Amino acid sequence: MDDTASNRKTANTSRRRWFAGLAALGALGAAGAAAAQGWRGAIDPAERARRMEWRIDRMVQELGGTPEQKERLTAIARAAMADLQPLREQAREARRQGMALLAAPTIDRAGLERARAAHVQAAEASSRRIVQAMADAAEVLTPEQRTQMAERMKSRMDRWRR
Repeated sequence: MDDTASNRKTANTSRRRWFAGLAALGALGAAGAAAAQGWRGAIDPAERARRMEWRIDRMVQELGGTPEQKERLTAIARAAMADLQPLREQAREARRQGMALLAAPTIDRAGLERARAAHVQAAEASSRRIVQAMADAAEVLTPEQRTQMAERMKSRMDRWRR
């Protein structure tokens, strides 16, 4: 192989590596932007509340629930949503900080760890509050309604796995 062919091969390899690196950085940036914004985008709190009330109404109807059950379930969900909103903001801010740290000229590993820990802490608090709301809601339903609800949830999960 002559020097010209060797130089061309090296140039092509370098160019491919450069484009691969550029593509990887672009994908990382897109993933970070999606994470910072939330996968489904920001939903207005009023719209979130409307959707939640619609879901509760539908669930109560399907389970043969009473208007009193619907009221209690709606109150539980509203309280949980109010408690979860600041935690959503904390998690969102931790993601923003992490992205800012990754975009900095030098990588602050300790700062990234603090942002990760803040995000995990918000997720843990959110999870705890959601489980509390689920237990409160389960107490509103009869044992038969809980069984029926569990069967419906299992059926939905099975459909998602296909």
